[in-house]
Amino acid sequence: MTKKTRFMATTITAAAVATALAVPSASADSSKFTDVSERYADAVNFLWANNVTSGVSETKFDTTSNVKRADAAIFIAKVMGLEPGGVYKDSGFTDVPTKAKWAVDALAEHGIVNGKSTTKFGASEHLTRGEAAAMIVKAAKIEADNKLTKTQFTDVNKRFAPYVQALVDEKIASGKDSKTFGTSMPVTRGELALFLNRGNAKFGYFDLMVMHMNDHHAYLDNFPYISTVVNELRANNENNLLLHGGDVFSGDLYWNKYKGQADVVMMNYLGFDAVTFGNHEFDEGGSHEAMRNYIKGAQFPVLTANIDTSAEPAFEGLQKRGVYDNAAAGGIYDGSIQTINGEKVGIFGLTTEETANIASPNKLKLENHIERAKETVAAFEAQGVNKIIAMTHLGVHESPIYGNDQALAKAVPGIDIIVGGHSHTELKEPIAITHATGSKTFIVQAGEHGNNLGTLDVKFNLKGEAYSNSGQLIKIDTKTMKADPKAAAVLKPFQQGKEELKKEPIGVETEVMLDATRDSSNEGKSSIRHNETNLGNVIADAMLWKAKSMPNLKDEIVVSLQNGGGVRTSIEGGQISVGSIVQVLPFGNPLAIVESNGKEVKEALEHSVRADTIEGGKGLKENGGFLHVGGLKFTFDSAKKSGERVDKVWVLDGEEYVPLTEDKKVYIATNSFTARGGDDYDVFKKASDEGRVSDPGFSDTQNLIEYLQSLGDKINPQVEGRIIDTSLETQQNGYKVPVEGAKN
Repeated sequence: MTKKTRFMATTITAAAVATALAVPSASADSSKFTDVSERYADAVNFLWANNVTSGVSETKFDTTSNVKRADAAIFIAKVMGLEPGGVYKDSGFTDVPTKAKWAVDALAEHGIVNGKSTTKFGASEHLTRGEAAAMIVKAAKIEADNKLTKTQFTDVNKRFAPYVQALVDEKIASGKDSKTFGTSMPVTRGELALFLNRGNAKFGYFDLMVMHMNDHHAYLDNFPYISTVVNELRANNENNLLLHGGDVFSGDLYWNKYKGQADVVMMNYLGFDAVTFGNHEFDEGGSHEAMRNYIKGAQFPVLTANIDTSAEPAFEGLQKRGVYDNAAAGGIYDGSIQTINGEKVGIFGLTTEETANIASPNKLKLENHIERAKETVAAFEAQGVNKIIAMTHLGVHESPIYGNDQALAKAVPGIDIIVGGHSHTELKEPIAITHATGSKTFIVQAGEHGNNLGTLDVKFNLKGEAYSNSGQLIKIDTKTMKADPKAAAVLKPFQQGKEELKKEPIGVETEVMLDATRDSSNEGKSSIRHNETNLGNVIADAMLWKAKSMPNLKDEIVVSLQNGGGVRTSIEGGQISVGSIVQVLPFGNPLAIVESNGKEVKEALEHSVRADTIEGGKGLKENGGFLHVGGLKFTFDSAKKSGERVDKVWVLDGEEYVPLTEDKKVYIATNSFTARGGDDYDVFKKASDEGRVSDPGFSDTQNLIEYLQSLGDKINPQVEGRIIDTSLETQQNGYKVPVEGAKN
């Protein structure tokens, strides 16, 4: 008979401490019983969730009633993982009711219980506290000193002394007072629940606190505060892991100044247990020098089951394929078996195969993540590991082509927990994927930039299945939380270097915020990744300006395209610095020119607006390949089928916008990433393969700085209606659509 496992999704309640830290603790209101006080709630929930008891009625557990020996046998046998359908040697006791016979027989066979006589078990008699101590110690295989004859309690005789002392030492039980254990007193149902729950780890149940981050993109200023949270959680949770879902590189100025070395120092200080690769770890391309230095400096393993580095000289000697016991720091492995308080937990990593198109992996080989996940899970299971965590950089609900966490969970049910990244999603509570067997996979993700530390408190049963989980994001509030002073001291010299870079002005003041905000939860708000913004316009205009300055393009029709995923942050109103420009465009993608035509431009625009739509007619969902445009205006209808949405397109010909025809020759100014087919722009990859892409070698950040300086010492760019979704009267960015749409 297969044991049915129940799952209770508990809610974490935040307890304020001196540091204003929210420390999660499992809620105790998950079972159906209405008569259970707070003292017994966790213990009763443990029994209820593991089908040890269904109570004395549908709504009543009855913590105050004394436990009969037969009922206690059922409780203990089930906690051990023994089942009513098992075949056990007949104990010979004639007074055991049918419902309890299997349990008494099983415990007798295991040497855990004795009868009152050879034929009488004493099934209807109340279990004493001394007898309970003996049964629990034997059942849980707790080490007891059988030579012990006395304890601090005067009512404990030599028969029970070893067992009572063992329970007290393990903090499973305590006396009625300092001198009395209550050895001959009956055990109540509530007390037995407490004893079994407190000792559940000795039976093989396992509690694990998973702390997690992802996509911090070199934003390190919150790390001293995160360190405070991590220290607090470790102090309150003996079994813990700190994991990262990738994208350590590319973003804040720490990256531009230190190329990952500030990150690895801070991550070492926090004590990460394992990290996986994000796609932005491979933005640098070329020598991969920053990536190699990061790995060699790491005091944690980097795990990836679906990247083969063997053809890339930069990673020579760093990668070992397969899963390893406690994989060593400073290396790349498929997976690692971490031993935590005697329990084995398998951890492995996966990176989106889209990395080949959205980064510069060069000779690295991206393998099918589903196939490699199945193979890696099988490798763990072959070594007896039944608690498995995947650190993934796939996204919660990203591309159906390249996969996502939910699809992974459904395809590979052996994964218990997915610590995700890539989509920058703030999952306020875990997503649970239920499998046909009744087991579940829990998916978590913590947003971006170190704004949160994610927590997942999972309780595993004897089969390695999660029977309880509670998760939340702890918001890092630097105004109310206290920084770990040691972490702050480690970060300080890096901060000083960052501030030096940050302060260099370009001599231009913006009167408005240059907008690169995100709508990661796809609520229909303005986003750099699904609608026109003033910053997107400025960047596109800077590329167009630079392209038109080239003698061979001066009199040609040129349009510019900037992918929204390449614009990383907003610029606040006021003086613009070098640092803020580098934060906006951190990838170092130089200008590229594509020799093209109207047909290909329209094909690119269709790809730009291909994303799924938000429910309720709120326009497009986010897509990093969404294009901002210069020298061009167009309309589209998001309510139509993807691939058939673009309606009218106008290009700037001299001083006037004119309709774009398919055969019109057009030059496209874009970044080198998009020009070589990044974000799956096959139309540009084809042009590159045909030799129609040229690279004049102009830096994107320098182009933007020079263009802004050309506008004067003050700027006030606005949304202009360059991109109009005709299904929306008011665009996601708040722009009101003219009756005739975009004309000129």
